Amino acid sequence: MNSKNKECLLNFIGFLFLVAQCLSMVEGEVHYYEFVLAEKNFTKLCNTTRMLVVNGSIPGPVIRVHKGDTVYVNVHNQGYYGVTIHWHGVKQPRNPWSDGPEYITQCPIEPGSNFTCEVIFSTEEGTLWWHAHSDWTRAYVHGAIVILPAIGTTYPFSKPDDEDIIILGSLYSGNLKAELDYDLTYGADLPHSIGYTINGQPGDLCPCSKETTYRRVVDHGNTYLLRLVNSVVAANMFFAIAEHNLTIVGMDANYIKPITTSYIMINSGQTMDILLTANQTLGHYYIAARQFWSEVVGYSGFDQFNVTAIIEYRGNYTIPLSPSFPTAIKFSNLFRSLASKDHPINVPFNITTRMYVTLSISLIACQNSTCTTLGGGELIATSANNISWSNPVPIDILLAYYRNISGVYTTDFPDQPLYYYNFTADDLPDDIAITDLGSKVMVLNYNEVVEVVFQDTNLMTGAGTHPMHLHGHSFYVVGSGYGNYNNETDPKTFNLVDPVEVNTFGVPKNGWLAIRFVANNPGVWFWHCHIDRHMTWGMAGVFIVKNGGTAETSIRKPPPHLPPCKIPLESRKLFNNLKAMLLHFT
Repeated sequence: MNSKNKECLLNFIGFLFLVAQCLSMVEGEVHYYEFVLAEKNFTKLCNTTRMLVVNGSIPGPVIRVHKGDTVYVNVHNQGYYGVTIHWHGVKQPRNPWSDGPEYITQCPIEPGSNFTCEVIFSTEEGTLWWHAHSDWTRAYVHGAIVILPAIGTTYPFSKPDDEDIIILGSLYSGNLKAELDYDLTYGADLPHSIGYTINGQPGDLCPCSKETTYRRVVDHGNTYLLRLVNSVVAANMFFAIAEHNLTIVGMDANYIKPITTSYIMINSGQTMDILLTANQTLGHYYIAARQFWSEVVGYSGFDQFNVTAIIEYRGNYTIPLSPSFPTAIKFSNLFRSLASKDHPINVPFNITTRMYVTLSISLIACQNSTCTTLGGGELIATSANNISWSNPVPIDILLAYYRNISGVYTTDFPDQPLYYYNFTADDLPDDIAITDLGSKVMVLNYNEVVEVVFQDTNLMTGAGTHPMHLHGHSFYVVGSGYGNYNNETDPKTFNLVDPVEVNTFGVPKNGWLAIRFVANNPGVWFWHCHIDRHMTWGMAGVFIVKNGGTAETSIRKPPPHLPPCKIPLESRKLFNNLKAMLLHFT
């Protein structure tokens, strides 16, 4: 065969490959949803408050798809301030335009306007969720995403008899948006929740809540798939069902080796798929959750609210005056990927980029910044490698990157801490807690193999659990431990056989977490602590993943009607630079 014929053959093979790629992209079904954001009065804990919600309910509508489907969601904003929506855990291959974080991949959807988000599902299977990603609007703007196995396949466990969605949420007093804006402007403490909810209800242990308590009727002997979402704004949560064991079979839309336990701890932003077998004596049993507090030892001012729902067995029996309440035993975080033939994993080995990122409570010196406080002096903030993230103005990072607009961000996010010291020691000096505001990003080549070790620090005696969330990718949790990470001995303990694959995972208090991922999704991708208090103060960053060498490995063109950036420059600077509080903090 001569060279010309060879070239023609290769071109034809390439054409067939491209056709196959295109066909694979449209294999899944296409779904359409309408989301209408509007204010509505809700009465919780005997008080009536107006809340911005989707389609008139808390939680909002459930999105149901099969693996590999595509969803178009037309978001209409009938509220009075700008909002964005994030599809938490959906990788959105080559499509950062619909990822959602405000001023990272888009500007807000302004009041009176709409934006159609294209949500592209790929490898995800299980439970994810969607939520607002602007300010703390996600307190009431959120809902579940159910991703069923691809048509023709099934679960890696016996098909349950039925399923239910359980969403843990937060309650705040008054106008949360107005309070947050005030606190950010004047450096006051950020809002604290007054309670928690299960599927929008605080439960019958709370005033004015008995009649609205969420109840689930079950049949004895049946097995139920519970899709659990922790949408709580600023807390990790304990969760249990009285006298029943829970078998966790999935996390963040990935299957895991089953773990049976009497209770769980679920980080803010995480989702879990849990099997519940109704095998107890006929009766009523509480579903209960409360905050897992990991910060200042001895501090009791955190929200100790117990939220409840009720499991009711179907049948003839005397209804108890009070349902049975759960008790706790030790819970070990022993998650492992299923790593089976039908659900394989691909743990990266040849690391090309290593990062060691400290997560800290920090200080901003107002004499060196454009911030002000109620009392003057320094502000409490949070940081990653001594950088407190500040959203750029007047456009988002994605658009600036795509259009090559300078001056919006810098590409010098450090891959090492500014200082090395005993990160977990007590009584660390405050002078090393001074941080800088910045919009510094880390640029990664396409297919870069990345290892990040997150290190919690005890600066400002602020050590705590940080659920770190990565947009646009999932990652493998290859290791974790307490104390300072040792780059010689700790890698020897890494699990490279069946590490869990997730999009959100907790960095232990006064400890470290090692993750690995392949940067194979071109675009701009936010990463941050999913405790919104910490994210708002600056514990966040951005990866820019460069295009590969082909159209199929490059960012897609932007949609024709992106929300315009209309917020005035100076007011946005003020809003972002005042992201802290006075020395009272939690």
